[in-house]
Amino acid sequence: MPIPVPDFGILLDELTAHGVDFIVVGGVGAVFLGAPITTFDLDIVHSRTPENVRRLLVVLGKLGATYREQPSRRLSPTASDLAGPGHHLLMTRAGPLDLLGAVTGERAYEELLPHTVELSLSPNARLRVLDLPTLIALKEELGREKDMAMLAVLRRTLQERGGI
Repeated sequence: MPIPVPDFGILLDELTAHGVDFIVVGGVGAVFLGAPITTFDLDIVHSRTPENVRRLLVVLGKLGATYREQPSRRLSPTASDLAGPGHHLLMTRAGPLDLLGAVTGERAYEELLPHTVELSLSPNARLRVLDLPTLIALKEELGREKDMAMLAVLRRTLQERGGI
């Protein structure tokens, strides 16, 4: 599959239209909260309940989602894959989508939910975004070079928003 230009609007529209419970984390979440950064994939933490996994699989089927690690094999995630805490790095017709069963410290959807901000995607679609203080804490815990590089921008955005 050729790498499509990311269209996060399509990904988010499909997820919200199908009632998938998820939290936007990572770069797209930071952008939604005002951080002037660039990102090339959509990272979400999804609820791993059986009903939500079923809804998520419908969306992934519509978007032609397959794992990015072995593009020639065109493998798609299964319900049992998505019910676990692992990470699923997918390519869709609307660009890269990273599904995270849990983030650092095995923080799952339910644990992260109190640390979110609800935003309106459209008049009928609302979504949850991880708040900046929690996103900063996760980036610090991860400690990867790309996360450390983003921290100054995230901290400054939080300061400008009156959060520090």
